[in-house]
Amino acid sequence: MITLQNLIFPEPGICTEHDLYYRAVGNFGYSDKKQCVHLDDGNRLLFDTYFNLLNIGKWHESCTLNGLFAEVTGKGKVEVRVFHAIPEQSWEILSCEVVTLSAKKPHVADLTHFPDRTTRGLIYIEVRALEHGVTISGGRFATKTKPKTLPELAVSITTFKREAEVRRTVQRFESFLPGFEFGENVHVQVVDNGDSAEIKASASVTPMVNNNYGGAGGFARGLLEAEKSGFSHCLFMDDDASFHMENIARAYVFLALAKNPKAAIAGSMINNTHKWAMWENGAYFDGSCHPLFCGVDLRNRDAVFQMENDSARLSPPTLYGGWWFFAFAIDQVDHHPFPFFVRGDDISFSLMNAFEITTLNGIVSFQDDFAEKESAQTLYLDLRNHLIHHLVVNKLERSALGTAKIAIRFIMRSLLRFHYETARAQVLAWQDVMQGPEFFDENIDMAKRRGTIKEMMQVEVWQDITPEDIKQRHRYTLRSHVRRHRLGVYTLNGHLVPFSARRWDRIVLGIGERGMLFPAFGAAQITYLNSGRTKGYTVTQSKRQFLAICWEMAKTLRLFMRDHDDLKARYRRGYNDLTSREYWQKKLY
Repeated sequence: MITLQNLIFPEPGICTEHDLYYRAVGNFGYSDKKQCVHLDDGNRLLFDTYFNLLNIGKWHESCTLNGLFAEVTGKGKVEVRVFHAIPEQSWEILSCEVVTLSAKKPHVADLTHFPDRTTRGLIYIEVRALEHGVTISGGRFATKTKPKTLPELAVSITTFKREAEVRRTVQRFESFLPGFEFGENVHVQVVDNGDSAEIKASASVTPMVNNNYGGAGGFARGLLEAEKSGFSHCLFMDDDASFHMENIARAYVFLALAKNPKAAIAGSMINNTHKWAMWENGAYFDGSCHPLFCGVDLRNRDAVFQMENDSARLSPPTLYGGWWFFAFAIDQVDHHPFPFFVRGDDISFSLMNAFEITTLNGIVSFQDDFAEKESAQTLYLDLRNHLIHHLVVNKLERSALGTAKIAIRFIMRSLLRFHYETARAQVLAWQDVMQGPEFFDENIDMAKRRGTIKEMMQVEVWQDITPEDIKQRHRYTLRSHVRRHRLGVYTLNGHLVPFSARRWDRIVLGIGERGMLFPAFGAAQITYLNSGRTKGYTVTQSKRQFLAICWEMAKTLRLFMRDHDDLKARYRRGYNDLTSREYWQKKLY
């Protein structure tokens, strides 16, 4: 049989939120070293969790399954039940048996009849101990389907000056692939944009030095190399990816059994700050990025079930997959990455190629908080790609004013939080987009713009803080939610009120509130602290800077409205050229 997905347990260094893997009722114990659960007589172990349930609705819809089987390994006398949780209906028990598990005798339950009632829903395993000293060490869901051809998968990792992280990721692959059923069909490519990783070549790993054209250039190089080497599929992945290697196994088998050659897997994301909360289970783009199921508590079974059932039947037309984990068939690529440098290249790649994107529970990457990575440069890059998506993608087409509102919203969010340096960088981003697609070709390495933005940054940079920096004065920021919101909106956070810079509050905000507007309302001075509260920076209301940037924004808006139609036509012509295989071959070789 071919394994669809294995039962997995918490893994130190990745995630130790046990409720995401199993739930136990009664007396039990878990061994990190042996990765198994010990149960007393009468206690239950349930795998109705984010990492270990099987979303049969997605697998059945997208893949060819010749039978379905559940297997449990362990030791001792147990009752094994397999449930089919059907949305908005009573559930089915697909199998219920009393068995004695041993090292040589796992229990296999035939679930092939699961479609008798419905192919929707979720399947999970429950084990009840019928004696003392029961141990459950693993299990899996499997099928007898034999793929006509097995995918040859290139895992392409782009790295820049993150030597320790990428070496650790490569080492995990080196340890995993020899024991993986299809390990011989998977090869790792490390595209080193910084020429510093010093990854050693091996039978399963190929390092390559690349010009630093950002993530777009790195992944473009990886795609070209994968195609040149004869791989059928490619997986784009971050250099510091923190994930269970089961990600690779599940994604590989899903692609191997996929009915549609356009099938692609988008990995979800969990924030390292709260590893029990979903950050993004897929996302769609329309004016801005909209993460799906953000904030879902993965410790809550009902919330997980709702998320999985909804994600099986909801597929926004502008769904995209982030390049922290995105797997696809190479022959389905019509457009290679656009030379954004970084930010937005993954959105563009998904929207301009006709992939059929799926998310699978448990295929997830743990990432650091995006708020801490935010800077004037990242927001400059974000605004550029947001505008271009709407100029190029048919499904996102808007009027000139509708597209301009995206830039205005970006800039105003910065202005109302007193991030005037960032706002200037965003106006520059808007003006750079108006130079046409040629600008991206001429600035493919972003060296000139990175230098310009760095020179602009004097205040909004992390630095050591003093006790004086965190002194606060509250008055307006203590108002009710409604009154405070009105105060911020109607006065443009004090920019329209005389003497507000002197009278309004002085506050301190943490990293989680850094990108939000409401916490800034009512303040005249804000000190932002990083996640460790060891560094910070202080921004202060300035009506002079506010008006100057608004004037520059108004002039840019007038030119954008005048040139919009011509600019859109230029980008639609230029996009094809800048995302062609030939373009990247000339740039990278």
